[in-house]
Amino acid sequence: MAVLSNDRKPPTGVRPGRATWFRRFAGRFSVGDNRPKSGRFTPYLFILPGFIFYGAFVLVPIGATVRLSFMKWNGLLPAVWVGFENYAKLITDPHTWAAFRVSATFIFFACVLPVLAALLLTGGIARAKIRGLSAFRVLYFLPYTIAHAVVAIAWRWLYATDGSINQLVGLIFGKDARVAVLGDFKLALPALGLVSFWMLFGFVTVMLLSGTQHIPHELYEAARVDGAGPIREFFAVTLPGVRHELRVSLVMTFITAIRMFDLPLVANAGGPGYQSTTPALMMYRAVFVNGDIGRGAALAILITIVVAIGVIAINKILAQED
Repeated sequence: MAVLSNDRKPPTGVRPGRATWFRRFAGRFSVGDNRPKSGRFTPYLFILPGFIFYGAFVLVPIGATVRLSFMKWNGLLPAVWVGFENYAKLITDPHTWAAFRVSATFIFFACVLPVLAALLLTGGIARAKIRGLSAFRVLYFLPYTIAHAVVAIAWRWLYATDGSINQLVGLIFGKDARVAVLGDFKLALPALGLVSFWMLFGFVTVMLLSGTQHIPHELYEAARVDGAGPIREFFAVTLPGVRHELRVSLVMTFITAIRMFDLPLVANAGGPGYQSTTPALMMYRAVFVNGDIGRGAALAILITIVVAIGVIAINKILAQED
């Protein structure tokens, strides 16, 4: 009896098995070079709906903002093309540089300081087994879940002259030591910076603690056998184990610090003067208070450029350690 080879068709009347049908079906969606033309575009069809929404609600508004940044428009009269005039005014305006210096302060309080404190706390927790760690994570993460406007109102009450903080200061140092913190030119910005630290510290801590769960406990035991102390153990085991979570935390907190808007707006309207006015708050005033939409759009583009540069720099620096 002749034996059929693998490349011959089955005899007439014989149904192909399930494996044969599966191979034929999978061949249409194969990622190899020999797949049919009808299957080459199938992956793109799956991402097409998401790309349409992304383009409609992200790319199109960005393009419209770029176009408006080259125009002078108050929202009512016809827009007038002015080229780079809006950018030139922003660069030469001292308030613009003052706003970005305020953002630099928020970067320290809302990005650098929370990451350093969270790394210190994570290094201590990773070395010991703590009961009820899940409850601690909830408590740490809770401030991050509260809206910034609500946080600003609560801390505005605490910082008020008759607020809890000033009452405590009055009990210790006397009533003359009480001060309107958010109205003081020297204390307003650091006070809001401490609030931003309070909001983001828990987020960074939870992120880094989740990274420590993937570190094998044997690495800590091996480090201790080699005589490594807490500091050396942190830099040799803990820090490399959470580098991916560290990168995400730095990027997220950096973006939050640059885009800080509702906290200074609700707490003290960016005052006193321009002491706590951020670029986002300055953009809001340009568009909705002064009616200069072109100037606000140009400032939005500058903020986007600064965010992009910062994110690229963070990824480049941390990628060198991978």
